[in-house]
Amino acid sequence: MPSTDVLFQPFTSPKLTLPNRVVMAPMTRNMAPDGVPGAANAAYYQRRAEHGVGLILSEGTVVDRPASRNLPNIPFFHGDAALAGWQGVIEAVHAAGGRMGPQIWHTGGARTPEGYEPGQIDTPSGLNGPDDPRGEPMSEEAIADTVAAFASSAAAAKELGFDTLELHGAHGYLIDQFFWSGTNRRTDRYGGATIGERSRFAADVVAAVRAAVGPDFPILLRVSQWKQQDYNARLATSPEEMEHWLQPLVDAGVDILHCSQRRFWEPEFPEVDGEQGLNFAGWAKKITGVPTISVGSVGLDGDFIGTFQGGSAHHAGLEGLLARMERGEFDLIAVGRALLSDAEWLEKVRDARLDEIRDFDPAKLGVLD
Repeated sequence: MPSTDVLFQPFTSPKLTLPNRVVMAPMTRNMAPDGVPGAANAAYYQRRAEHGVGLILSEGTVVDRPASRNLPNIPFFHGDAALAGWQGVIEAVHAAGGRMGPQIWHTGGARTPEGYEPGQIDTPSGLNGPDDPRGEPMSEEAIADTVAAFASSAAAAKELGFDTLELHGAHGYLIDQFFWSGTNRRTDRYGGATIGERSRFAADVVAAVRAAVGPDFPILLRVSQWKQQDYNARLATSPEEMEHWLQPLVDAGVDILHCSQRRFWEPEFPEVDGEQGLNFAGWAKKITGVPTISVGSVGLDGDFIGTFQGGSAHHAGLEGLLARMERGEFDLIAVGRALLSDAEWLEKVRDARLDEIRDFDPAKLGVLD
């Protein structure tokens, strides 16, 4: 394997400094009873910090809305008990020398398991996907309350001492449902025929979060083209559309874009720059000028869709990733399942102990290891 030095270069931006370029990707664990993270959650994140991950992003943790989560043990990021739990998490991570941000989330119209009733569903237009009715269209009052809930959670993240925060605007959840024409059929100022018009809700969330945390606290935003409702969905079919989508969000206060793909090596617009062209994070960086995080099946030979179906994945080479990072295509790389399976993954990569890396076992999804 070629030199991995690029992974261990410090990252410096105006608001965030990290010791290396590896980010622990947010991964839903659904293991916070009553929405409150406890000692086991703190120890899970602390182990990744102890083994050198540059930035840890928490599992999605939800805002103060009646149906902001679609599973019963997703953690809250509101209320005294949950915030006290998160205080314990960040203290444990900092004690290990790590840096961390919560991913702040609202699951929107996402389906819930039988028997779990989360309450009034928030959706832009009463749809979870095209031709999939779910909930009622949000009133402007509900939208305003939701924007305020994101801002409140963001303020709590700063107050608790987190190093950054990430807004979840991807994968067919609430913010992304406003982006997507398949779920946003609104005719007011939060809808529209273009992706730029449908970005207004997200821009309002970002602006409210920026006001809540002040000018110097770093804000990350996770975005994706694909949706859990449609793996082939595309919000932007050209660089021009991508600019109309992402630039208003950067203008509203986003510092770093976290660009989710199923497979990080796939070109975003091969019709523009070829089959070896820039990936999603590469184009987002080129268009907006802000740093980007890439993610998608890093270090494994199978993408995460197979994981949802009970499949395992084996360690794979990093040559393509290293080459892209050497040429500055994107700034940071997020690693999910490889770090979930092996808290020491980054140290083993650094020390060329590749034969010691554990393969991904779907049984790991059921434990906080």
